[in-house]
Amino acid sequence: MKLFRHIPFLKSVFLYSITAFGGPQGHFGMMLKTFVNKRRYVTEEELIEYNSFCQLLPGASSSQTVTLIGYKRGGVPLAVITLLIWILPASILMGAFSFLLTLFPQKNLTTGLFKFVQPMAIGFLAYAAIRSFSISVTNFITQIIMLVAMIVTFFLFKTPWIFPVLIVGGGIATSMSSKRFPAKENIRPRQIRWTNIWLFGIIFIIAGVLSETSRKQDWPQRKAFNLFENFYRFGSFVFGGGDVLLPMMLDQYVERPSVPNVAKRNPNGIKIAKSDILTGYGIMRAIPGPTFSVASFTGGIALKENGAKMQALGCAIATIAIFLPSALLVLFFFPVWQYLKRFVFVFRALEGINAVVVGIMWAATLYLLNSTPFFHLNIQSVLTIAVIISTALILKYTKIPAPVIVLGCLLLGWIF
Repeated sequence: MKLFRHIPFLKSVFLYSITAFGGPQGHFGMMLKTFVNKRRYVTEEELIEYNSFCQLLPGASSSQTVTLIGYKRGGVPLAVITLLIWILPASILMGAFSFLLTLFPQKNLTTGLFKFVQPMAIGFLAYAAIRSFSISVTNFITQIIMLVAMIVTFFLFKTPWIFPVLIVGGGIATSMSSKRFPAKENIRPRQIRWTNIWLFGIIFIIAGVLSETSRKQDWPQRKAFNLFENFYRFGSFVFGGGDVLLPMMLDQYVERPSVPNVAKRNPNGIKIAKSDILTGYGIMRAIPGPTFSVASFTGGIALKENGAKMQALGCAIATIAIFLPSALLVLFFFPVWQYLKRFVFVFRALEGINAVVVGIMWAATLYLLNSTPFFHLNIQSVLTIAVIISTALILKYTKIPAPVIVLGCLLLGWIF
Protein backbone atom coordinates (compact mmCIF):
# COMPACT_ATOMS: atom_id res chain seq x y z
CA MET A 1 0.00 0.00 0.00
CA LYS A 2 1.38 3.41 -1.00
CA LEU A 3 0.45 4.95 2.34
CA PHE A 4 3.01 2.78 4.15
CA ARG A 5 5.86 4.86 2.75
CA HIS A 6 4.33 7.87 4.51
CA ILE A 7 4.53 6.31 7.99
CA PRO A 8 7.56 8.47 9.03
CA PHE A 9 5.62 11.56 7.99
CA LEU A 10 2.51 10.45 9.90
CA LYS A 11 4.65 9.80 12.98
CA SER A 12 5.88 13.39 12.74
CA VAL A 13 2.28 14.60 12.49
CA PHE A 14 1.31 12.61 15.58
CA LEU A 15 4.29 13.92 17.55
CA TYR A 16 3.38 17.43 16.44
CA SER A 17 -0.27 16.90 17.47
CA ILE A 18 0.65 16.03 21.07
CA THR A 19 3.19 18.84 21.50
CA ALA A 20 1.66 21.78 19.57
CA PHE A 21 0.67 24.08 22.41
CA GLY A 22 -0.29 27.73 22.18
CA GLY A 23 -3.13 27.84 19.64
CA PRO A 24 -2.75 29.15 16.08
CA GLN A 25 -0.23 31.77 17.26
CA GLY A 26 2.17 29.06 18.40
CA HIS A 27 1.34 26.34 15.88
CA PHE A 28 3.07 27.96 12.92
CA GLY A 29 6.39 28.13 14.73
CA MET A 30 6.13 24.44 15.60
CA MET A 31 5.20 23.57 12.01
CA LEU A 32 8.29 25.42 10.85
CA LYS A 33 10.47 23.48 13.27
CA THR A 34 8.82 20.07 12.68
CA PHE A 35 7.98 19.97 8.97
CA VAL A 36 10.59 22.34 7.52
CA ASN A 37 13.73 22.44 9.62
CA LYS A 38 13.76 18.91 11.02
CA ARG A 39 12.16 16.76 8.31
CA ARG A 40 11.99 19.06 5.27
CA TYR A 41 8.59 17.76 4.22
CA VAL A 42 7.84 21.22 2.81
CA THR A 43 9.94 24.29 2.14
CA GLU A 44 9.64 27.48 4.18
CA GLU A 45 8.14 29.23 1.15
CA GLU A 46 5.51 26.51 0.75
CA LEU A 47 4.56 26.59 4.43
CA ILE A 48 4.20 30.37 4.38
CA GLU A 49 2.06 30.13 1.24
CA TYR A 50 -0.15 27.42 2.79
CA ASN A 51 -0.58 29.50 5.93
CA SER A 52 -1.38 32.62 3.91
CA PHE A 53 -3.92 30.76 1.79
CA CYS A 54 -5.67 29.20 4.80
CA GLN A 55 -6.06 32.63 6.42
CA LEU A 56 -8.35 33.50 3.50
CA LEU A 57 -10.75 30.63 4.30
CA PRO A 58 -13.18 30.16 7.17
CA GLY A 59 -12.53 27.32 9.56
CA ALA A 60 -9.58 25.98 11.52
CA SER A 61 -6.55 27.54 9.79
CA SER A 62 -3.91 25.44 11.61
CA SER A 63 -5.80 22.26 10.75
CA GLN A 64 -6.14 23.36 7.14
CA THR A 65 -2.41 24.09 6.91
CA VAL A 66 -1.51 20.65 8.30
CA THR A 67 -4.00 19.09 5.88
CA LEU A 68 -2.28 20.81 2.95
CA ILE A 69 1.10 19.46 4.03
CA GLY A 70 -0.39 15.96 3.84
CA TYR A 71 -2.09 16.80 0.54
CA LYS A 72 1.20 17.96 -0.95
CA ARG A 73 2.92 14.70 -0.01
CA GLY A 74 0.22 12.15 -0.83
CA GLY A 75 -2.94 13.70 -2.25
CA VAL A 76 -6.41 13.52 -0.70
CA PRO A 77 -6.04 10.13 1.10
CA LEU A 78 -2.94 11.25 3.00
CA ALA A 79 -4.49 14.68 3.63
CA VAL A 80 -7.49 13.06 5.35
CA ILE A 81 -5.31 10.76 7.46
CA THR A 82 -3.08 13.70 8.39
CA LEU A 83 -6.10 15.72 9.51
CA LEU A 84 -7.44 12.84 11.62
CA ILE A 85 -4.10 12.28 13.36
CA TRP A 86 -3.87 16.02 14.05
CA ILE A 87 -7.35 16.46 15.55
CA LEU A 88 -8.00 13.17 17.37
CA PRO A 89 -5.63 13.45 20.41
CA ALA A 90 -6.94 16.89 21.43
CA SER A 91 -10.55 16.04 20.60
CA ILE A 92 -10.44 12.83 22.65
CA LEU A 93 -8.91 14.70 25.59
CA MET A 94 -11.48 17.49 25.42
CA GLY A 95 -14.33 14.99 25.11
CA ALA A 96 -13.02 13.18 28.19
CA PHE A 97 -12.89 16.48 30.09
CA SER A 98 -16.61 16.95 29.43
CA PHE A 99 -17.20 13.79 31.49
CA LEU A 100 -14.83 14.93 34.22
CA LEU A 101 -16.09 18.49 34.50
CA THR A 102 -17.97 17.85 37.72
CA LEU A 103 -14.78 16.56 39.37
CA PHE A 104 -12.93 19.85 38.82
CA PRO A 105 -15.68 22.41 38.30
CA GLN A 106 -13.72 25.64 37.92
CA LYS A 107 -10.11 24.48 38.22
CA ASN A 108 -7.79 26.68 36.19
CA LEU A 109 -5.11 24.33 34.90
CA THR A 110 -3.15 27.18 33.35
CA THR A 111 -1.92 28.31 36.80
CA GLY A 112 -0.20 24.99 37.53
CA LEU A 113 1.66 22.56 35.31
CA PHE A 114 0.88 24.57 32.15
CA LYS A 115 1.75 28.05 33.44
CA PHE A 116 4.76 28.40 31.10
CA VAL A 117 3.03 27.02 28.00
CA GLN A 118 1.76 30.45 26.94
CA PRO A 119 5.22 32.09 27.21
CA MET A 120 6.66 29.14 25.26
CA ALA A 121 4.05 29.71 22.52
CA ILE A 122 5.11 33.36 22.33
CA GLY A 123 8.70 32.20 21.82
CA PHE A 124 7.62 29.88 19.01
CA LEU A 125 5.68 32.69 17.38
CA ALA A 126 8.58 35.14 17.63
CA TYR A 127 10.87 32.55 16.04
CA ALA A 128 8.40 31.99 13.19
CA ALA A 129 8.06 35.74 12.64
CA ILE A 130 11.83 36.21 12.46
CA ARG A 131 12.29 33.36 9.99
CA SER A 132 9.35 34.41 7.84
CA PHE A 133 10.55 38.03 7.78
CA SER A 134 13.81 37.05 6.11
CA ILE A 135 11.93 35.14 3.41
CA SER A 136 8.86 37.27 2.68
CA VAL A 137 9.85 40.87 3.45
CA THR A 138 12.51 41.66 0.86
CA ASN A 139 11.81 45.19 -0.41
CA PHE A 140 10.35 48.54 0.58
CA ILE A 141 6.71 47.83 -0.40
CA THR A 142 6.62 44.54 1.54
CA GLN A 143 8.12 46.33 4.56
CA ILE A 144 5.32 48.92 4.43
CA ILE A 145 2.67 46.21 3.98
CA MET A 146 4.07 44.25 6.93
CA LEU A 147 4.10 47.32 9.19
CA VAL A 148 0.54 48.32 8.27
CA ALA A 149 -0.70 44.76 8.81
CA MET A 150 1.13 44.58 12.15
CA ILE A 151 -0.32 47.86 13.46
CA VAL A 152 -3.89 47.24 12.26
CA THR A 153 -3.91 43.65 13.53
CA PHE A 154 -2.51 44.66 16.93
CA PHE A 155 -5.33 47.13 17.55
CA LEU A 156 -8.08 44.98 15.97
CA PHE A 157 -6.78 41.59 17.05
CA LYS A 158 -10.17 40.30 18.23
CA THR A 159 -11.96 41.41 15.06
CA PRO A 160 -12.19 38.23 12.93
CA TRP A 161 -12.82 39.85 9.55
CA ILE A 162 -9.61 41.86 9.74
CA PHE A 163 -7.45 38.88 8.67
CA PRO A 164 -9.03 38.20 5.25
CA VAL A 165 -9.41 41.95 4.62
CA LEU A 166 -5.70 42.60 5.24
CA ILE A 167 -4.64 39.60 3.16
CA VAL A 168 -6.77 40.68 0.19
CA GLY A 169 -5.49 44.26 0.57
CA GLY A 170 -1.86 43.10 0.67
CA GLY A 171 -2.41 40.99 -2.43
CA ILE A 172 -3.92 43.93 -4.33
CA ALA A 173 -1.01 46.18 -3.30
CA THR A 174 1.59 44.00 -5.04
CA SER A 175 -0.51 42.52 -7.86
CA MET A 176 0.44 45.40 -10.18
CA SER A 177 4.19 45.09 -9.63
CA SER A 178 6.69 44.12 -12.34
CA LYS A 179 7.75 40.88 -10.66
CA ARG A 180 8.33 38.07 -13.16
CA PHE A 181 7.53 34.38 -12.97
CA PRO A 182 10.45 32.17 -12.00
CA ALA A 183 10.91 29.13 -14.22
CA LYS A 184 9.56 26.70 -11.59
CA GLU A 185 6.14 28.36 -11.60
CA ASN A 186 5.22 26.47 -14.77
CA ILE A 187 4.30 23.42 -12.67
CA ARG A 188 1.03 21.87 -13.73
CA PRO A 189 -1.66 22.48 -11.08
CA ARG A 190 -3.62 19.64 -9.50
CA GLN A 191 -7.05 18.68 -10.76
CA ILE A 192 -9.94 20.62 -9.19
CA ARG A 193 -12.35 18.33 -7.31
CA TRP A 194 -15.79 19.89 -7.64
CA THR A 195 -17.28 17.14 -5.46
CA ASN A 196 -15.90 18.81 -2.33
CA ILE A 197 -17.75 22.11 -2.79
CA TRP A 198 -20.98 20.36 -3.78
CA LEU A 199 -20.70 18.12 -0.74
CA PHE A 200 -20.05 21.15 1.48
CA GLY A 201 -23.22 22.89 0.23
CA ILE A 202 -25.42 19.79 0.32
CA ILE A 203 -24.42 18.94 3.90
CA PHE A 204 -25.02 22.55 4.92
CA ILE A 205 -28.58 22.50 3.49
CA ILE A 206 -29.46 19.03 4.82
CA ALA A 207 -28.14 19.88 8.29
CA GLY A 208 -30.25 23.04 8.40
CA VAL A 209 -33.41 21.29 7.19
CA LEU A 210 -33.08 18.38 9.64
CA SER A 211 -32.26 20.70 12.54
CA GLU A 212 -35.30 22.90 11.90
CA THR A 213 -37.60 19.92 11.27
CA SER A 214 -36.47 18.21 14.47
CA ARG A 215 -37.15 21.42 16.39
CA LYS A 216 -40.64 21.93 14.98
CA GLN A 217 -41.65 18.29 15.40
CA ASP A 218 -39.79 17.92 18.71
CA TRP A 219 -37.98 14.70 17.77
CA PRO A 220 -36.66 12.67 20.77
CA GLN A 221 -33.05 13.09 19.61
CA ARG A 222 -33.50 16.60 18.25
CA LYS A 223 -30.54 18.00 20.20
CA ALA A 224 -28.15 15.78 18.22
CA PHE A 225 -29.43 17.26 14.93
CA ASN A 226 -29.31 20.79 16.37
CA LEU A 227 -25.77 20.23 17.59
CA PHE A 228 -24.50 19.09 14.19
CA GLU A 229 -26.10 22.07 12.44
CA ASN A 230 -24.71 24.53 14.99
CA PHE A 231 -21.11 23.38 14.74
CA TYR A 232 -21.20 22.82 10.98
CA ARG A 233 -22.38 26.41 10.66
CA PHE A 234 -19.66 27.61 13.04
CA GLY A 235 -16.99 25.77 11.05
CA SER A 236 -18.34 27.23 7.79
CA PHE A 237 -18.26 30.88 8.80
CA VAL A 238 -15.80 31.46 11.62
CA PHE A 239 -12.56 33.33 10.85
CA GLY A 240 -9.87 33.64 13.48
CA GLY A 241 -9.83 30.24 15.20
CA GLY A 242 -10.96 29.16 18.65
CA ASP A 243 -10.86 32.68 20.05
CA VAL A 244 -13.65 33.63 17.63
CA LEU A 245 -15.48 30.34 18.11
CA LEU A 246 -15.91 31.10 21.82
CA PRO A 247 -18.23 34.13 21.42
CA MET A 248 -20.25 32.23 18.80
CA MET A 249 -20.84 29.39 21.27
CA LEU A 250 -21.70 31.82 24.06
CA ASP A 251 -24.25 33.49 21.81
CA GLN A 252 -25.77 30.19 20.63
CA TYR A 253 -25.94 28.32 23.94
CA VAL A 254 -26.02 31.02 26.64
CA GLU A 255 -27.49 34.26 25.29
CA ARG A 256 -30.12 33.02 22.82
CA PRO A 257 -31.83 30.54 25.18
CA SER A 258 -32.26 33.38 27.70
CA VAL A 259 -34.20 35.57 25.23
CA PRO A 260 -37.95 35.21 26.07
CA ASN A 261 -39.15 34.89 22.46
CA VAL A 262 -36.49 32.28 21.63
CA ALA A 263 -37.16 30.33 24.83
CA LYS A 264 -40.89 30.27 24.06
CA ARG A 265 -40.35 29.13 20.46
CA ASN A 266 -37.66 26.61 21.35
CA PRO A 267 -38.20 25.44 24.96
CA ASN A 268 -36.20 22.21 24.54
CA GLY A 269 -33.19 23.75 22.80
CA ILE A 270 -29.59 23.25 23.87
CA LYS A 271 -28.62 25.35 26.89
CA ILE A 272 -25.17 25.42 28.43
CA ALA A 273 -23.99 27.35 31.46
CA LYS A 274 -21.56 30.14 30.66
CA SER A 275 -19.18 28.86 33.33
CA ASP A 276 -19.07 25.43 31.64
CA ILE A 277 -18.13 26.90 28.26
CA LEU A 278 -15.46 29.13 29.80
CA THR A 279 -14.07 26.17 31.76
CA GLY A 280 -13.78 24.17 28.53
CA TYR A 281 -12.12 27.12 26.83
CA GLY A 282 -9.56 27.38 29.64
CA ILE A 283 -8.78 23.67 29.47
CA MET A 284 -8.41 23.88 25.67
CA ARG A 285 -5.71 26.55 26.06
CA ALA A 286 -3.75 24.18 28.29
CA ILE A 287 -3.57 21.15 25.97
CA PRO A 288 -1.81 20.62 22.63
CA GLY A 289 -3.62 20.44 19.30
CA PRO A 290 -6.23 22.51 17.45
CA THR A 291 -8.19 25.13 19.36
CA PHE A 292 -11.35 23.91 17.62
CA SER A 293 -11.12 20.82 19.84
CA VAL A 294 -13.14 22.86 22.35
CA ALA A 295 -16.11 21.76 20.21
CA SER A 296 -15.63 18.18 21.45
CA PHE A 297 -15.98 19.39 25.04
CA THR A 298 -18.99 21.59 24.28
CA GLY A 299 -20.72 18.82 22.34
CA GLY A 300 -20.39 16.49 25.32
CA ILE A 301 -21.69 19.11 27.76
CA ALA A 302 -24.63 19.88 25.42
CA LEU A 303 -25.93 16.28 25.59
CA LYS A 304 -24.78 15.26 29.09
CA GLU A 305 -28.34 15.27 30.45
CA ASN A 306 -29.29 12.55 27.95
CA GLY A 307 -26.94 9.92 29.38
CA ALA A 308 -23.33 8.83 28.87
CA LYS A 309 -23.92 7.34 25.39
CA MET A 310 -25.52 10.52 24.11
CA GLN A 311 -22.79 12.58 25.74
CA ALA A 312 -20.13 10.56 23.89
CA LEU A 313 -22.18 10.94 20.70
CA GLY A 314 -22.30 14.70 21.30
CA CYS A 315 -18.49 14.81 21.51
CA ALA A 316 -18.23 12.93 18.19
CA ILE A 317 -20.94 14.97 16.43
CA ALA A 318 -19.42 18.33 17.39
CA THR A 319 -15.91 17.19 16.41
CA ILE A 320 -16.99 16.00 12.96
CA ALA A 321 -19.22 19.02 12.35
CA ILE A 322 -16.61 21.66 13.26
CA PHE A 323 -13.72 20.20 11.24
CA LEU A 324 -15.61 18.86 8.19
CA PRO A 325 -16.25 22.28 6.55
CA SER A 326 -12.59 23.25 6.98
CA ALA A 327 -11.44 20.08 5.22
CA LEU A 328 -13.95 20.31 2.37
CA LEU A 329 -13.24 24.00 1.73
CA VAL A 330 -9.44 23.74 1.77
CA LEU A 331 -9.34 20.64 -0.45
CA PHE A 332 -11.60 22.36 -2.97
CA PHE A 333 -10.11 25.83 -3.03
CA PHE A 334 -6.42 24.89 -2.90
CA PRO A 335 -6.37 23.34 -6.40
CA VAL A 336 -8.32 26.41 -7.55
CA TRP A 337 -5.64 28.56 -5.95
CA GLN A 338 -2.92 26.53 -7.69
CA TYR A 339 -4.67 27.15 -11.00
CA LEU A 340 -5.03 30.88 -10.33
CA LYS A 341 -1.31 31.12 -9.54
CA ARG A 342 -0.61 30.60 -13.25
CA PHE A 343 -1.85 34.15 -13.79
CA VAL A 344 0.86 36.72 -13.27
CA PHE A 345 -1.25 39.16 -11.21
CA VAL A 346 -2.07 36.39 -8.72
CA PHE A 347 1.57 35.33 -8.55
CA ARG A 348 2.55 38.92 -7.84
CA ALA A 349 -0.19 39.19 -5.20
CA LEU A 350 1.49 36.40 -3.21
CA GLU A 351 4.30 38.78 -2.33
CA GLY A 352 1.88 41.13 -0.57
CA ILE A 353 -0.13 38.31 0.98
CA ASN A 354 2.98 36.75 2.53
CA ALA A 355 4.09 40.16 3.88
CA VAL A 356 0.68 40.59 5.54
CA VAL A 357 1.00 37.18 7.21
CA VAL A 358 4.40 38.18 8.62
CA GLY A 359 2.79 41.38 9.94
CA ILE A 360 0.01 39.35 11.54
CA MET A 361 2.56 37.10 13.24
CA TRP A 362 4.46 40.10 14.64
CA ALA A 363 1.17 41.64 15.82
CA ALA A 364 0.18 38.39 17.53
CA THR A 365 3.59 38.28 19.22
CA LEU A 366 3.21 41.85 20.50
CA TYR A 367 -0.42 41.25 21.51
CA LEU A 368 0.57 38.24 23.61
CA LEU A 369 3.60 40.06 25.04
CA ASN A 370 1.27 42.87 26.10
CA SER A 371 -0.27 40.59 28.71
CA THR A 372 3.11 39.38 29.98
CA PRO A 373 4.15 40.72 33.42
CA PHE A 374 7.41 42.41 32.40
CA PHE A 375 7.29 45.05 35.11
CA HIS A 376 6.50 42.83 38.10
CA LEU A 377 9.82 41.93 39.69
CA ASN A 378 9.16 38.44 41.00
CA ILE A 379 10.29 34.93 40.19
CA GLN A 380 7.19 34.28 38.06
CA SER A 381 7.77 37.24 35.74
CA VAL A 382 11.51 36.56 35.43
CA LEU A 383 10.88 32.94 34.49
CA THR A 384 8.15 33.96 32.03
CA ILE A 385 10.49 36.35 30.22
CA ALA A 386 13.29 33.75 30.32
CA VAL A 387 11.02 31.10 28.75
CA ILE A 388 10.03 33.43 25.89
CA ILE A 389 13.60 34.41 25.06
CA SER A 390 15.05 30.93 25.58
CA THR A 391 12.43 29.28 23.38
CA ALA A 392 13.12 31.63 20.47
CA LEU A 393 16.91 31.30 20.84
CA ILE A 394 16.82 27.49 21.16
CA LEU A 395 14.69 27.21 18.03
CA LYS A 396 16.95 29.55 16.06
CA TYR A 397 20.38 28.36 17.09
CA THR A 398 20.01 24.68 18.08
CA LYS A 399 18.54 21.46 16.75
CA ILE A 400 16.68 20.60 19.96
CA PRO A 401 13.28 19.11 18.96
CA ALA A 402 10.09 21.02 19.80
CA PRO A 403 8.74 18.21 22.08
CA VAL A 404 11.81 18.56 24.30
CA ILE A 405 11.12 22.30 24.68
CA VAL A 406 7.50 21.54 25.60
CA LEU A 407 8.51 18.95 28.19
CA GLY A 408 11.03 21.40 29.64
CA CYS A 409 8.34 24.06 30.07
CA LEU A 410 5.95 21.56 31.66
CA LEU A 411 8.70 20.49 34.06
CA LEU A 412 9.39 24.14 34.91
CA GLY A 413 5.68 24.65 35.63
CA TRP A 414 5.64 21.60 37.88
CA ILE A 415 8.68 22.80 39.84
CA PHE A 416 7.59 26.43 40.23
